[in-house]
Amino acid sequence: MLLTGLMKRTSCAEVTDSIKIRPHFVFAGYAQYGRVLATNPYLKLAKEVGDTKIEYDAFSLQVLKQTTGEKEWEKHFGYPIYGAGVYSAQFFDNKGFGAPVAVYGVLKGPFTRWEKLTFNYDTGFGIAFNWNSYNPAANNFNISLGANQSVFIDLGINLKYPVSQNFDLSFGYSFTHFSNGAMKVPNFGLNTFSPKITLVYNIERFIPPRTTKPDAPFRRNTTIDISFFGGLKNVVYTTASGDSIPNYRGVFYQVYGLNTVINRQVTPKSKIGFGWSLTYDASYNSTAYIDHGELEPAEGFQHGKMSLSIFPSYELVINRLSVVMQPGFYIFRKQSVDKNPLTYQRLGLHYLIGDNFLAGVCLRAYSYHISDYIEWTVGYRLAVLSHGKP
Repeated sequence: MLLTGLMKRTSCAEVTDSIKIRPHFVFAGYAQYGRVLATNPYLKLAKEVGDTKIEYDAFSLQVLKQTTGEKEWEKHFGYPIYGAGVYSAQFFDNKGFGAPVAVYGVLKGPFTRWEKLTFNYDTGFGIAFNWNSYNPAANNFNISLGANQSVFIDLGINLKYPVSQNFDLSFGYSFTHFSNGAMKVPNFGLNTFSPKITLVYNIERFIPPRTTKPDAPFRRNTTIDISFFGGLKNVVYTTASGDSIPNYRGVFYQVYGLNTVINRQVTPKSKIGFGWSLTYDASYNSTAYIDHGELEPAEGFQHGKMSLSIFPSYELVINRLSVVMQPGFYIFRKQSVDKNPLTYQRLGLHYLIGDNFLAGVCLRAYSYHISDYIEWTVGYRLAVLSHGKP
């Protein structure tokens, strides 16, 4: 009897251990070599005069976790890998850029799998430091970046193949973008597009099941997101009197507002919706004056600096994180002396905290390539309706 009981306990323990999912950690490193894309006046001029030295190399190390389907979103995205990385780049002949270092988050996963080969997406988003920023006296070459810090965005595709029990090798291309969101101008941005080779080490290789059908049924839901945003916008007055240093520093204006979006989650990965935005932009139709060698804004609060806009909305939902894309259209705004377009684009990230609170950061741009300002967002989500068949 005692022996039988011990055997049953041992058997139960073995079953429990066998179904327990252990974390699968992954380490990766990649290298790149390529050229900087000529996407601003300085880089275009350098290309026209035959300067072929606007080249760079980059290296990165990543600490990652392989998902195993323990949560439903992991199955929807084909068992992706996520984690964090450190990036370093060097520009040959420097060009006044410096040697940036970035820390960033990583999400990568398969578009499709074959028996061994996989075709994958590879994304990174973070902050880069150590730029030699533009300065009219000390570094007037680098009009790409006006600040020592910038956003780091890396988007790529690759083919990955296992070369041993623990190692994978991947080859692909990635587009990398550096910008400070016009928090300090000039901000023409810096872009690269180059090949990438990556070596991956799996401590314990995870083999995904052949089927990725979720266990839990999906129910469509409707929510209302109400959020407040704020930010700073740098404006340089090139025609102001005085020396170049206060002109270069410009004036920092406050931007803030209220967004309301009605979203309908139509699939486990997608939300579509419609919203409106009430914005106060202190830089709008603004002027400045010099006081004791410093530029100062000439106006206080004015109702003419307010605007109302509407926008369709799309969100790519990755667990609690959402990638937000919203093209906006102004329906009320005082005529601009700078003839700014009547449309804008918002792209960013929102994160759900608990059941209802939101936090995020979005870039607001116009003409599809010019940064206007960065919106730092906090908000609250109201659940309106949840129904439907799986």
